Amino acid sequence: MKTVLAYSGGLDTTVLIRILQKNYSSDVVTVYVDVGQSKEDRISAKRRANELGVLKHYEIDAKEEFVRDYCFKSVKANASYEGYPLSTALARPLIAKKIVEIAEKERADAIAHGCTGKGNDQFRFENFFRAFSNLKIIAPIRELNLTREQEIAFAKKERIPVEVTEEKPYSVDENIWGRSIEGGVLEDPSFVPPDDIYEWTKVKREDERYVEISFEKGIPIRIDGKKLKPVDLVNMANVIAGEYGIGRVDIVEDRIIGLKSREIYEVPGATIIIDAHRALESLTLTKDTLQFKGGVDTRWSELVYFGLWHEPLKDALEMFIERTQEDVSGDVKLKLSKYSSKVVSRSSPNTLHSRKLVSFDDKTLNQRLSEGAVRFHGIQAEIYRKIRFL
Repeated sequence: MKTVLAYSGGLDTTVLIRILQKNYSSDVVTVYVDVGQSKEDRISAKRRANELGVLKHYEIDAKEEFVRDYCFKSVKANASYEGYPLSTALARPLIAKKIVEIAEKERADAIAHGCTGKGNDQFRFENFFRAFSNLKIIAPIRELNLTREQEIAFAKKERIPVEVTEEKPYSVDENIWGRSIEGGVLEDPSFVPPDDIYEWTKVKREDERYVEISFEKGIPIRIDGKKLKPVDLVNMANVIAGEYGIGRVDIVEDRIIGLKSREIYEVPGATIIIDAHRALESLTLTKDTLQFKGGVDTRWSELVYFGLWHEPLKDALEMFIERTQEDVSGDVKLKLSKYSSKVVSRSSPNTLHSRKLVSFDDKTLNQRLSEGAVRFHGIQAEIYRKIRFL
């Protein structure tokens, strides 16, 4: 039996190599999809996989594809779920896609993942696997009902080197768009998280600065006037915002399965890019379009969070979103300070704002013309009140 494992190099998937070998009598092919993890993470993942005797280890660089086709789509949709910019959920369909491709190439018998039976990723991975593959799906953590303590104990018994300990049993997931930290004492919403759990948003600057983000048809293309490739732009945004501690999100989140979960995220670049994008939309889209798009954005975000990247409704919503972005071009300036970012200016060649018409010092728009509109504004409510109360 040959199994292709979606491999992150963390506790769950590392112990799964041995579990698949021993409990499932399977040869294991590990696939590490690089969507922006650290170099150290990639190196240690490869080393661990090889030390555990995998049949083959793949490392796929998908950063450019991830930013271009997933992160920037989320910018156009101002994608957030219950208060945080989507990050982990965005990467799952791309990782699943690469896993299926390798499984077909290797003529594997099964695909395996390290998701628990309580989390969201089991839905995200398995929905995609079933839609685009007929291979058997193995979920050992769920099937064996394993806890993190049991996994740590198993790793010690098998002499599997992992960084997670009983003192710091955190589960960390990282891609170029965001970093999530959960597990252990962090599961208690009343617990104040220690500062050392954060890596991207450690405050390094106490001053204030301005940063300008430029967009073309809803896509960020320049920072402070410098045109950058997609991956470079996101990396720069992460560094700029992260130095001020911007992008920390600590929420109680409603998981797909129905459980409430305390989740902590670091999304510095995504925070300032999406804030800037919203500000530019307010300048270039009509009131009715903005109001309707708000509902579309929310639904698009929910579908992604719920692992339904391949849902036809999502494709249809994207057609609407793409149409709205045709005029979303221009520049947005934000003021950054400790733990805070604020939009302070925006401009666009497609602006719907007319300084001349709105100015109190200009007579181009005759104020007398408003009298009739004011007289009939709310007339039904006026009649209702008079009938009921006068």
